[in-house]
Amino acid sequence: MMAAMKTPHITLYGIPNCDTVKKARAWFTGQGLEYSFHDFKKQGVPAAGLPDWLAAVGWQKLVNRQGTTWRKLDPGAQAAVHDDASASQLMLAQPSVIKRPVVEWRQGGHTTVTVGFDAGRWQELQAELSRD
Repeated sequence: MMAAMKTPHITLYGIPNCDTVKKARAWFTGQGLEYSFHDFKKQGVPAAGLPDWLAAVGWQKLVNRQGTTWRKLDPGAQAAVHDDASASQLMLAQPSVIKRPVVEWRQGGHTTVTVGFDAGRWQELQAELSRD
């Protein structure tokens, strides 16, 4: 008898009007994957989750230093971001500085965090987590 496929619980974090978030939402829908959407603008950045994100991917990947929000910061504010604590402070104060989307893939007691749109990696994760 064939074992039932297990579906990971997926939470996509971002801003609804962000083109990359729109692309990610369309991808998940197109793949038939259910996900929860967490809107940074309405719900804020999940402060309790930030340490996990930082541990998983690092502040350098989470802080979008190519984006408009970062470029609008004065040079002193940019220079002040140099570690997890200072990056967390900035991300909580200005959610738009976070590279989007952040996606949490939870299966059982394991969580994987991805940042940015990466259809190839997402397909791998979906396959891996469906087998577990």
